[in-house]
Amino acid sequence: MINHLITQKNWQTQLSEAITSIDELLELLKLESLRSEVYIPEHFMLRVPRGFVAKMTVGDVDDPLLKQVLPNKQEQIAVTGYVADPLSENTHNPVKGLLHKYQSRVLLTITGACAIHCRYCFRQHFDYSANMPTADAKEHIINYISAHSEINEVILSGGDPLNVTNRRLFAWLDTLEAIPQLTTIRLHTRLPLVIPARLDEALLERLSQSRCQIVMVIHCNHANEIDALTAEYLQRARAAGVTLLNQAVLLKGINDSVTVQTALSQRLFAAGVLPYYLYVLDKVAGAAHFDSDERAAIQLYWALLAALPGYLVPKLVRELPNKPFKVPIDIYNES
Repeated sequence: MINHLITQKNWQTQLSEAITSIDELLELLKLESLRSEVYIPEHFMLRVPRGFVAKMTVGDVDDPLLKQVLPNKQEQIAVTGYVADPLSENTHNPVKGLLHKYQSRVLLTITGACAIHCRYCFRQHFDYSANMPTADAKEHIINYISAHSEINEVILSGGDPLNVTNRRLFAWLDTLEAIPQLTTIRLHTRLPLVIPARLDEALLERLSQSRCQIVMVIHCNHANEIDALTAEYLQRARAAGVTLLNQAVLLKGINDSVTVQTALSQRLFAAGVLPYYLYVLDKVAGAAHFDSDERAAIQLYWALLAALPGYLVPKLVRELPNKPFKVPIDIYNES
């Protein structure tokens, strides 16, 4: 059920009122029994907007949205192979605030802030303080892109690029649109799912006026993240000419079943979003308990091919630090 008091508040108010207390979250959901399983992190602490909590089921210890955000003691277990920088992004960082791993596109970390802290995030240990573009760095970014004619797309990321104000975001759009070689601006974001009101009228109007193609990739992992209000805002974005795609992460015990993945693809499509990627988990320190066996992922994928039309089946991929592309999982290798 949509919490109508929450929906009446503007997005910045909702952002500022996010829950950061584990005790408060457990009390709201009547899950005080989980206290023995959680811990209070020193870094990358709990953060979840109240509107997202309203989509969770009270009393359900296995709620798929709750499990994505609740710090669990399993995060404290060191597991071999799970590291702070699983994608070696520091080796693809030629200019402050810019990552250039893929030939035709670069990624800009325009903020280190997110509206929600997802416990499986591969950038939870990222050094944002060393990668926040200053005015001088912005000039270096423009020069770098201009000097590399193969670049035609810029990805705004972070953190979450929609976490910044419209004023800051529009300034970035103005800067990028002034670079003639760029044809596409892509935003990777969770904001439309956790605070749908972030897709406000001013933002959508500005995106609709861009000379570049605007692509928005939402990071939705479960159908329960898309309620009626969320779907309404996503449809508004689509009506404004924004191409909407989704990438999900395969998370053990959350969305690693045919039923859940099928429902996700169908819910996305009903909201005007096409499934794009289904990622095998990046091996980031603290997230090993979310990882799913690759053989199980392949079996799941075959089942999705049978259950869904091709346009609703996301590509099953993995990102590797030494590859200049997303690596498709070999679904014919079930050994």
